[in-house]
Amino acid sequence: MSESTEQRISTCTVTDAGPCLKRLAIEVPADVVTSRINESFDALVSEAALPGFRKGHAPRGLLEKRFGESVHGETKSQLVASAYSEAIEEHGIKVVGDPISESLPDAQLERGQPLKFEVDVEVLPTFEVPELDKLAIKKPVIEVDDKAIAEEIEKICLAEGELDEQETPAAGDYLSGHGIMKAGDETIHDIPGAVVQVPEGDEGMILGVMVSDFAKQLGTPKAGDEITIKTKGPEHHEVEAVRDQDLVITFKIERIDRIIPAELDSLLERFGMESKEQLEEAIKNRNEQRAAAEQQSVMRQQVAAHLLKNVEMDLPQRLTAKQTERMLQRKRAELMYRGVDAMEIETNVAKLREASVAEAARETKLFFILNKVAEDRDVQIQQAEVDGAIAQMAFRQGVRPEGLRQQLIQNKQIGTIVQQVLEHKALDAIISTAEVEEVSKEEWEKFAKSQNEA
Repeated sequence: MSESTEQRISTCTVTDAGPCLKRLAIEVPADVVTSRINESFDALVSEAALPGFRKGHAPRGLLEKRFGESVHGETKSQLVASAYSEAIEEHGIKVVGDPISESLPDAQLERGQPLKFEVDVEVLPTFEVPELDKLAIKKPVIEVDDKAIAEEIEKICLAEGELDEQETPAAGDYLSGHGIMKAGDETIHDIPGAVVQVPEGDEGMILGVMVSDFAKQLGTPKAGDEITIKTKGPEHHEVEAVRDQDLVITFKIERIDRIIPAELDSLLERFGMESKEQLEEAIKNRNEQRAAAEQQSVMRQQVAAHLLKNVEMDLPQRLTAKQTERMLQRKRAELMYRGVDAMEIETNVAKLREASVAEAARETKLFFILNKVAEDRDVQIQQAEVDGAIAQMAFRQGVRPEGLRQQLIQNKQIGTIVQQVLEHKALDAIISTAEVEEVSKEEWEKFAKSQNEA
């Protein structure tokens, strides 16, 4: 509930300071400042216990001399927070990101003097969403054939296989050891038990960053060796200390392992199945669900591309680490939803860290558009839908839902899943009124290629 004008503690003038940027000039009147300082010291007098004085009986002057700086600092923080909240509410400002103030550190809190400061805040961009009914969308027909089922069985055998220690690594093998990432003298990551996969080609990933000549720098080490990998940090890495820095990664190899695929009979026994045909049927059902998710994802991507192309907006200038991290989490959640395996997910995320400014801006723009579409269409989210999304991810990844939920909570990714459900529902609301044309996989690939080349 908003306060009346008589109850307000401050005044605020708002001016434009740039694209999606507002400057708030805030003033807390002198009488309010004096009153709040006095109230703070009144509370201190009643509670303070100094040596030689009973509680509540220490001289006020002594308390002000001893605690004056800390009381002024705390009172200033409280006044600033209250005045800022009032200004945002009064002017209906929808803030994105954290406020920035160059004048606030120098603003002094003094009895009989007003508290004046300026705050710059990035705000939601204003834009118009085009007409979206009867949008033309192509839906590729994805068939689950015997070849796809056979390939899935091979993957499962590999995932359920056993580790066989090797003397030297080959492509696809895994190196376990202690990884340390440094930028100059600063240690960014120090990870015992890190795992690195030897790449099939030149490019590979280590400690979350892609290295274009990884295979060349890696060579053919043995257990006990320490390798050194040098690379440039991605410009938009979510960890600020990594961004655009010259990185030196040392990796002390403890083990080299190759996965020996499980035998089919062993696999059937583990899964409690009586025949290969029963396993194939289970895989077929899972792949059909994945295919449906892939179809829906492709249609959503077409809607997203249409929105990005047809919506004009100014974006906030500061694409912060928080926004970059959100982009990476959204990508990770989307890949999990589609059933992509864990190592491939992390490789995709590592590649996305190399994304250009344009890619980061694209993701931020889509975030704003879909939130507005959801608001305009009164899209609501129920807890059951979030639970269902987690259950679907777990099924496609072949893990238990409660285990995945716990992992998401520990990694603070539940909010990402909620946002993903909201965006999916917003996109699906548009798809529900679209003109959908079913096309073969070959036709779709030809169409998608033409769109990428356009």
